[in-house]
Amino acid sequence: MKKYTIVLLFTLLVGAVYAQRGGERYDPEKLKAAKVAFITTRLDLNSEQAEKFWPIYNEFSDKREAMIRQMAELNDRRDQPISEEEAKNRVEKRFELQQQLLNEEKKFVSKASSVISYNQLFLLNGLSRDFARHIYQRQRREDR
Repeated sequence: MKKYTIVLLFTLLVGAVYAQRGGERYDPEKLKAAKVAFITTRLDLNSEQAEKFWPIYNEFSDKREAMIRQMAELNDRRDQPISEEEAKNRVEKRFELQQQLLNEEKKFVSKASSVISYNQLFLLNGLSRDFARHIYQRQRREDR
């Protein structure tokens, strides 16, 4: 019964995300809620697991996004010439950020494994991509 409720919630939230047509194609809060419902359903989290898992995941996700933005900033203005020293600094900084990201992911797995199983952690790896693909495909269907 609980699983059906989560699936229904997910369906309603995804529908609500796309029902909003205006200047912006989506509401970030509704999209985030839909992602939570999608991942919760796919990982088959019970309410106790979800309550403990999401703060851990959100903390990791925020740090991860910040590091990815920093890496993207290092690649900005690649079309403009830079000195060899600047290029070296950017490459080294990218490696530092990648190492930090790996360290954060290890911390996340360590914390999350006390709440969910390693099988669930393994499944989680591709779920963000699956969610993005799901949203993209749904958007394409609606745009036709």
